[in-house]
Amino acid sequence: MAQFSFYNSKQHGNSEIETNDISRNSNDHVPLCSINDVQLRFLVPDDLSEVRTLCQDWFPIDYPLSWYEDITSSSRFFSLAAVYNLAIIGLIVAEIKPYRSLNKEDRGILPDGLGKTADIGYILSLGVHRKHRRNGIGSLLLDSLINHLTTAERQSVKAIFLHVLTTNEPAILFYEKRRFTLHSFLPYYYHIRGKGQRDGFTYRTDHLRHYASKLCWIGEIFKWLVMRVRQAIRWICHKTVSRFNFAP
Repeated sequence: MAQFSFYNSKQHGNSEIETNDISRNSNDHVPLCSINDVQLRFLVPDDLSEVRTLCQDWFPIDYPLSWYEDITSSSRFFSLAAVYNLAIIGLIVAEIKPYRSLNKEDRGILPDGLGKTADIGYILSLGVHRKHRRNGIGSLLLDSLINHLTTAERQSVKAIFLHVLTTNEPAILFYEKRRFTLHSFLPYYYHIRGKGQRDGFTYRTDHLRHYASKLCWIGEIFKWLVMRVRQAIRWICHKTVSRFNFAP
């Protein structure tokens, strides 16, 4: 997986994405014994201190304590941690937002007619400890979010979107491989501490629509198979009756 971590800060009215050590030799990372050794669980209030320490290391901005309190305790957020040897080595934070409540720059992600009643998934943060990158942790966390948003209870969620720095090539490549597509360019969108304003991109995916379409396609195939089976049964019954229908 690409070496990156990012965060979108609503509390400060900006978004933050930082690429960490993207020029490091691939041999420098510490491989996991197996992806099966990683456990996924939701954040809890007791994680606040650990998560805050990780974010301060991963991201170049000091976020308010209230944000950490929210993501570790509020059910409004999908806050999932990847745990290895009892330590958090990655996390993803997202929320479901009504499409009509999106900021002006994020409109147009869905067709106008669909957006009036739809919800949309918004990825605020995704980060992996630098020692455990390129081991599939980011994909594991993103897959868990997608699975969460494609349950029957969340049929109103039609897409997922996020913001990313235009210079964060590892993150961009990661998302493009996961069928996210560029939606819009956001000049001077980010306010990076000590670095001024930076440009950003909005990326979106219709992966959920693709998932729903796949289910619909499977349903149509199933209907076709049932119809063919019924036709075969009727043909067999007709042939069987015909064999024993002797003339007087």
